[in-house]
Amino acid sequence: MELRPTDALLIIDMQSDFLPGGPLAVAEGDVIIPGINALAQRFEHVILTQDWHPAGHISFASSHTGKQPFTDTVQAAYGTQTLWPDHCLQGTRGAELHPDLNIPHAEMILRKGFRRDIDSYSAFLENDKITGTGLAGYLRERKLNRLFFAGLAYDFCVGFSAIDGAKLGFESFVVEDLSRAVALPGTIENTNACFVSEGIQRISSASIAS
Repeated sequence: MELRPTDALLIIDMQSDFLPGGPLAVAEGDVIIPGINALAQRFEHVILTQDWHPAGHISFASSHTGKQPFTDTVQAAYGTQTLWPDHCLQGTRGAELHPDLNIPHAEMILRKGFRRDIDSYSAFLENDKITGTGLAGYLRERKLNRLFFAGLAYDFCVGFSAIDGAKLGFESFVVEDLSRAVALPGTIENTNACFVSEGIQRISSASIAS
Protein backbone atom coordinates (compact mmCIF):
# COMPACT_ATOMS: atom_id res chain seq x y z
CA MET A 1 0.00 0.00 0.00
CA GLU A 2 1.47 3.31 -1.12
CA LEU A 3 1.13 6.22 1.28
CA ARG A 4 -0.40 9.51 0.18
CA PRO A 5 0.13 13.12 1.33
CA THR A 6 -3.43 13.01 2.69
CA ASP A 7 -2.74 10.06 5.04
CA ALA A 8 -2.42 10.32 8.80
CA LEU A 9 -1.31 7.83 11.44
CA LEU A 10 -3.24 7.98 14.73
CA ILE A 11 -1.41 6.39 17.64
CA ILE A 12 -3.89 5.73 20.41
CA ASP A 13 -3.18 5.95 24.15
CA MET A 14 0.37 4.60 24.37
CA GLN A 15 0.53 5.66 28.02
CA SER A 16 2.34 4.10 30.95
CA ASP A 17 -0.86 3.13 32.80
CA PHE A 18 -1.90 0.96 29.84
CA LEU A 19 1.45 -0.82 29.59
CA PRO A 20 2.87 -3.65 31.73
CA GLY A 21 3.18 -2.51 35.34
CA GLY A 22 0.28 -0.07 35.00
CA PRO A 23 -3.13 -0.44 36.70
CA LEU A 24 -4.90 -1.05 33.38
CA ALA A 25 -2.11 -2.88 31.60
CA VAL A 26 -2.85 -4.37 28.19
CA ALA A 27 -0.96 -7.61 27.67
CA GLU A 28 2.07 -7.15 25.40
CA GLY A 29 1.31 -3.45 25.02
CA ASP A 30 5.02 -2.69 25.30
CA VAL A 31 5.91 -5.15 22.54
CA ILE A 32 4.37 -2.93 19.85
CA ILE A 33 6.32 0.25 20.73
CA PRO A 34 9.33 -0.38 18.44
CA GLY A 35 7.01 -1.17 15.54
CA ILE A 36 4.96 1.96 16.16
CA ASN A 37 8.10 4.08 16.24
CA ALA A 38 9.25 2.57 12.95
CA LEU A 39 5.85 2.92 11.26
CA ALA A 40 5.54 6.55 12.33
CA GLN A 41 8.70 7.37 10.39
CA ARG A 42 6.86 6.47 7.18
CA PHE A 43 4.13 9.05 7.81
CA GLU A 44 4.37 12.79 7.34
CA HIS A 45 1.31 13.31 9.54
CA VAL A 46 1.14 11.64 12.98
CA ILE A 47 -1.34 12.34 15.78
CA LEU A 48 -1.12 10.96 19.31
CA THR A 49 -3.94 10.61 21.83
CA GLN A 50 -3.92 10.56 25.63
CA ASP A 51 -6.55 9.47 28.10
CA TRP A 52 -6.63 12.37 30.56
CA HIS A 53 -8.98 11.73 33.47
CA PRO A 54 -9.78 13.84 36.53
CA ALA A 55 -9.99 12.25 39.98
CA GLY A 56 -13.37 10.62 40.58
CA HIS A 57 -13.96 9.96 36.89
CA ILE A 58 -17.16 8.11 36.06
CA SER A 59 -15.22 5.20 34.52
CA PHE A 60 -13.32 4.42 37.74
CA ALA A 61 -14.75 1.57 39.80
CA SER A 62 -13.47 3.44 42.88
CA SER A 63 -15.99 6.21 42.11
CA HIS A 64 -18.90 3.81 42.71
CA THR A 65 -19.41 2.14 46.09
CA GLY A 66 -19.08 -1.63 45.99
CA LYS A 67 -18.21 -1.83 42.30
CA GLN A 68 -15.31 -3.81 40.87
CA PRO A 69 -13.23 -2.99 37.78
CA PHE A 70 -13.58 -5.00 34.57
CA THR A 71 -16.65 -7.00 35.66
CA ASP A 72 -19.07 -4.32 36.92
CA THR A 73 -20.85 -1.59 34.97
CA VAL A 74 -22.98 1.44 35.79
CA GLN A 75 -25.71 3.18 33.87
CA ALA A 76 -24.59 6.63 32.78
CA ALA A 77 -26.75 9.22 31.04
CA TYR A 78 -25.33 7.96 27.73
CA GLY A 79 -25.72 4.22 28.42
CA THR A 80 -23.77 1.38 30.00
CA GLN A 81 -20.34 2.32 31.30
CA THR A 82 -17.70 -0.36 31.85
CA LEU A 83 -15.75 0.27 35.05
CA TRP A 84 -11.95 0.31 35.16
CA PRO A 85 -9.21 0.71 37.74
CA ASP A 86 -8.14 4.31 38.31
CA HIS A 87 -5.89 5.19 35.37
CA CYS A 88 -4.39 8.08 33.42
CA LEU A 89 -5.03 10.67 36.10
CA GLN A 90 -4.25 14.14 34.85
CA GLY A 91 -0.69 15.19 35.54
CA THR A 92 0.52 11.82 36.81
CA ARG A 93 3.37 9.75 35.43
CA GLY A 94 0.94 7.02 34.48
CA ALA A 95 -0.86 9.39 32.14
CA GLU A 96 2.34 10.30 30.33
CA LEU A 97 3.14 8.83 26.95
CA HIS A 98 5.56 5.96 27.45
CA PRO A 99 9.16 7.21 27.38
CA ASP A 100 10.13 4.62 24.76
CA LEU A 101 7.69 6.18 22.30
CA ASN A 102 9.93 8.18 19.97
CA ILE A 103 7.94 10.23 17.48
CA PRO A 104 9.29 13.79 17.62
CA HIS A 105 7.55 14.84 14.41
CA ALA A 106 4.04 14.13 15.79
CA GLU A 107 1.90 17.14 14.95
CA MET A 108 -0.72 16.94 17.67
CA ILE A 109 -1.46 15.35 21.03
CA LEU A 110 -5.20 15.06 21.58
CA ARG A 111 -6.45 14.59 25.14
CA LYS A 112 -9.76 12.89 25.79
CA GLY A 113 -11.81 11.75 28.77
CA PHE A 114 -11.18 14.92 30.77
CA ARG A 115 -14.88 15.50 31.53
CA ARG A 116 -15.70 13.85 34.85
CA ASP A 117 -19.12 12.50 33.85
CA ILE A 118 -18.41 11.19 30.33
CA ASP A 119 -15.88 8.57 29.35
CA SER A 120 -14.16 8.84 25.99
CA TYR A 121 -12.85 5.81 24.14
CA SER A 122 -12.92 7.36 20.68
CA ALA A 123 -10.52 10.03 19.48
CA PHE A 124 -13.47 11.66 17.69
CA LEU A 125 -16.47 11.48 20.03
CA GLU A 126 -16.95 10.98 23.71
CA ASN A 127 -19.10 8.06 24.79
CA ASP A 128 -22.31 10.07 24.60
CA LYS A 129 -21.70 10.06 20.79
CA ILE A 130 -22.55 13.78 20.76
CA THR A 131 -19.61 15.60 22.32
CA GLY A 132 -16.86 15.96 19.74
CA THR A 133 -13.15 16.24 20.44
CA GLY A 134 -12.43 18.54 17.50
CA LEU A 135 -10.30 15.96 15.73
CA ALA A 136 -12.59 15.60 12.71
CA GLY A 137 -12.44 19.33 12.04
CA TYR A 138 -8.66 19.36 12.42
CA LEU A 139 -8.25 16.54 9.92
CA ARG A 140 -10.66 18.06 7.42
CA GLU A 141 -8.99 21.46 7.61
CA ARG A 142 -5.65 19.77 6.93
CA LYS A 143 -7.28 17.73 4.12
CA LEU A 144 -6.21 14.46 5.74
CA ASN A 145 -8.79 11.89 4.72
CA ARG A 146 -7.19 8.43 4.97
CA LEU A 147 -6.47 7.30 8.52
CA PHE A 148 -4.40 4.48 9.99
CA PHE A 149 -4.91 3.48 13.63
CA ALA A 150 -2.50 1.71 15.99
CA GLY A 151 -1.98 1.49 19.75
CA LEU A 152 -4.15 0.57 22.73
CA ALA A 153 -6.52 -0.99 23.02
CA TYR A 154 -7.72 -2.76 19.89
CA ASP A 155 -11.19 -3.54 21.26
CA PHE A 156 -11.77 -0.18 22.96
CA CYS A 157 -10.02 3.09 22.12
CA VAL A 158 -8.44 1.96 18.84
CA GLY A 159 -11.61 0.27 17.68
CA PHE A 160 -13.98 3.05 18.72
CA SER A 161 -11.72 5.63 17.06
CA ALA A 162 -11.57 3.74 13.76
CA ILE A 163 -15.33 3.11 13.76
CA ASP A 164 -16.18 6.75 14.47
CA GLY A 165 -13.65 7.87 11.88
CA ALA A 166 -15.33 5.70 9.26
CA LYS A 167 -18.79 6.94 10.24
CA LEU A 168 -17.54 10.51 9.87
CA GLY A 169 -16.44 9.83 6.31
CA PHE A 170 -12.74 9.06 6.70
CA GLU A 171 -11.24 6.00 5.05
CA SER A 172 -10.03 3.98 8.02
CA PHE A 173 -7.50 1.17 8.47
CA VAL A 174 -6.45 -0.61 11.66
CA VAL A 175 -2.84 -1.76 11.84
CA GLU A 176 -3.58 -5.04 13.53
CA ASP A 177 -0.04 -6.14 14.44
CA LEU A 178 0.61 -2.79 16.15
CA SER A 179 -2.38 -2.94 18.47
CA ARG A 180 -3.27 -5.10 21.45
CA ALA A 181 -6.63 -5.84 23.06
CA VAL A 182 -8.05 -5.76 26.58
CA ALA A 183 -10.09 -8.81 25.55
CA LEU A 184 -13.07 -8.70 27.87
CA PRO A 185 -15.75 -11.29 26.97
CA GLY A 186 -16.97 -10.61 23.44
CA THR A 187 -15.12 -7.32 22.92
CA ILE A 188 -12.78 -8.49 20.16
CA GLU A 189 -15.57 -10.25 18.29
CA ASN A 190 -17.84 -7.21 18.53
CA THR A 191 -15.05 -4.93 17.36
CA ASN A 192 -14.27 -7.11 14.36
CA ALA A 193 -17.96 -7.27 13.41
CA CYS A 194 -18.19 -3.47 13.55
CA PHE A 195 -15.10 -3.17 11.36
CA VAL A 196 -16.77 -5.34 8.73
CA SER A 197 -20.03 -3.38 8.85
CA GLU A 198 -18.22 -0.03 8.54
CA GLY A 199 -15.83 -1.14 5.81
CA ILE A 200 -12.73 -0.79 7.98
CA GLN A 201 -9.78 -2.86 6.79
CA ARG A 202 -7.46 -4.70 9.16
CA ILE A 203 -3.94 -4.58 7.76
CA SER A 204 -0.38 -5.31 8.79
CA SER A 205 2.35 -2.72 9.15
CA ALA A 206 4.40 -4.64 6.59
CA SER A 207 1.78 -3.87 3.94
CA ILE A 208 2.39 -0.12 4.26
CA ALA A 209 5.15 1.03 1.92
CA SER A 210 7.77 3.45 3.17
